[in-house]
Amino acid sequence: MVHCEDVRFQYSGESFALRLADFSAKREETVAIIGPSGCGKTTLLRLISGILTPQAGSVRVGEETLSTLPMAARQRFRITRIGLVFQEFELLDYLTTWENVLLPYRISDALELNDSVKEHAEALMRETGITSLRDRFPGELSQGERQRVALCRALVAKPALILADEPTGSLDPENQAKSVALLREQARAAGATLIMVTHDPEVLDGFDRVVKLPDLLERRADS
Repeated sequence: MVHCEDVRFQYSGESFALRLADFSAKREETVAIIGPSGCGKTTLLRLISGILTPQAGSVRVGEETLSTLPMAARQRFRITRIGLVFQEFELLDYLTTWENVLLPYRISDALELNDSVKEHAEALMRETGITSLRDRFPGELSQGERQRVALCRALVAKPALILADEPTGSLDPENQAKSVALLREQARAAGATLIMVTHDPEVLDGFDRVVKLPDLLERRADS
């Protein structure tokens, strides 16, 4: 499902350099990526999603080599095929919880918003305990509540690939376990691949594979 080969990436004007010979994740596999701060975990997820493009090497998701697609095509692919949970949540302040959860359907004509989608969104909100927050705006939510909204948004379109960057960082232990379990359950129900970055060893149980990113790098890099 995901294959990164001979990837080289460096931020402009910075000393950061990610050198990754090979990383793969199979279809329907759940993979946790761990490693110290500064080893490139977030950068790797952004390369896999097509938000960043490598200066060398290739990044393939399914049948698409994202690293060779133009920006518009990468964006369309990302919205329709990839579910993203960012560290910073990336919620839109002027939209309610409900509107933020359904955002992928509002920004892409490739996705059809219908009753089945709305029922799925409502089910996700129930499972994450945010149904009562439906009409609130991000500025009225706690860090943990915003994180759960972002989680529902990532899952609502039943993507083929789910990328989660520290999805439990703002949650209490009970909701950490629930959120990671929901990610794995939704991935398996949709036949999707899940790749999750985390620094928390308490949430690693249940993943098919745990990858230490520094072991794959040709040299240390900053994230």
